[in-house]
Amino acid sequence: MSFIEIIRKYALKNALDYGKTNVGSITGKVIAEFPDAKKNMKETMFLISKVADEVNKMPKSEIEKELKNYVFIERKIEKKGFVLPNAIEGKVITRFSPEPSGYLHIGHAKAVFLNSEAAHTYNGKMIIRFDDTNPEKESLEYVNAIRKGLEWLGITWILESYTSDYILKIYEYAEKAIKNRMIYVCICSQMEISENREKQKECACRNLNETETFVKWKKMHSDYKSGEAIVRLKGDMKSLNTVMRDPALFRIIEAEHYRQGKKYCVWPTYDFVTPIVDSLEGITHVMRSKEYELRDELYYKIIEILGLRKLEIIGFSRLAIKGVPISKRFITPLVKEGKVMGWDDIRLPTLNGLARRGILPEAIKNFVLSFGLSKVESEPGWEKLLSENRKLLEPLAKHYFFVPNPIKLKINNAKPIKVEIKLHPNLDMGIRKIAISDFVYISKNDFDKITENEIFRLKDLYNVKMISKISREVEFAGNGMVEKKVQWITDYIEIEVFKPHDLINEDKTFNENSLEIIKGYAESNISYVNEGEVIQFERFGYCKLDKKNRTYIFVYSC
Repeated sequence: MSFIEIIRKYALKNALDYGKTNVGSITGKVIAEFPDAKKNMKETMFLISKVADEVNKMPKSEIEKELKNYVFIERKIEKKGFVLPNAIEGKVITRFSPEPSGYLHIGHAKAVFLNSEAAHTYNGKMIIRFDDTNPEKESLEYVNAIRKGLEWLGITWILESYTSDYILKIYEYAEKAIKNRMIYVCICSQMEISENREKQKECACRNLNETETFVKWKKMHSDYKSGEAIVRLKGDMKSLNTVMRDPALFRIIEAEHYRQGKKYCVWPTYDFVTPIVDSLEGITHVMRSKEYELRDELYYKIIEILGLRKLEIIGFSRLAIKGVPISKRFITPLVKEGKVMGWDDIRLPTLNGLARRGILPEAIKNFVLSFGLSKVESEPGWEKLLSENRKLLEPLAKHYFFVPNPIKLKINNAKPIKVEIKLHPNLDMGIRKIAISDFVYISKNDFDKITENEIFRLKDLYNVKMISKISREVEFAGNGMVEKKVQWITDYIEIEVFKPHDLINEDKTFNENSLEIIKGYAESNISYVNEGEVIQFERFGYCKLDKKNRTYIFVYSC
């Protein structure tokens, strides 16, 4: 089978399964069947994109007809790391339910990849549900940003739903619970509620009869204002698990909802609505970080009092990275206070920030899935993610020279020449030409380490000898083997490289020095680099061209 046929086979299958071919989803399968494709990834990605475009224009009937010409070898399903309790092959349904109150970050990536991979392991399905029951925080902007982030990650889902669309059904369950005297309307002040919870004391509202409770429930929808009444579970005020001490299940929020407008003012909490909608949507396994562990008891209590279908909860450790705030609670103030340059700031662990930095979706996937479903807490640094990214960029990125903090050296006895250097040391990506006469620029860091009369090599050019550090002169010294090699530049373009560092200090304060700006000269061949392209500046790192103005702005990737 030809390479194009292999691409077409997987493109057709992906389109039939998910309605549209996703290039990121089939690339790994294509390369697994045709490993030589890695030798020229630029050409490979071009061909995959071209075939995907062709297939996406085909009607479903033609896709089904053509697929009959291909044979797919059944692979044994690997369940290591994703063994789910009481899972039935083909019946597993998981869900990822982000609140549209901010942009997705790498912690969300862990949750969604775990849910996605678990579903795929059992040939099941995954649902995306927007948990949108707090109109004060949520917006369509965030819904669109989340959807775009998931698509960038290569995530596919069978259904997209909104918790706010279930509100009337949620009210029905609330009224059922009122009739069963399992929940009540509380008009105590927030201070009273907090004191009673601490003292393990029940309030008088708990003992109102069904009629009185229904009257207050109706008044929540018409007369009461925000903060004047909430709905609480009749839990156990003596419980050692403070979550069970009559938690709030509904509250009044008078803000306009981005999707429902002003139709509702009584909004359910996450604790009440989640087990209901999970049950309604047929979820079999709820996978969430273990920060919710104490709330599992409440989750099952809601299921019990409402007579809902029971399902499995699987906890996993929350992702934490040293020096990085992985929480909207910490990230949002940084954005709003202008301490970072927006949700796509390259110092942030948001998907927008990681994409802008040049971190690939596959690197994120490999990184977050490496932790599996373990509940063991850990706080790795960025390096593990960056290492994964370097592995993926190595066969894709062209190579160029960059000299930070340049120092000009005069070359005595130099002959004007033009050198040809490969754009990639190991792969056939073409060449770049550099003309050199009687001077070069090297970095101040390299210059400071060279002693007078020392011979060193100008990388991929020839050897020179330092004649005078004061006058900054060198002379041609042949082409023999020399240990020290130095980066150099002749014709140049001024650039700035934005290099991120830890956003948070050890004392959890904002690191004012978290963004380093490195100025220098890059070889003039970078004029052929496109915005958004990731390249390697040799002996410096992988960088992504962010802006192509008078001064080129790169961001340091890894």
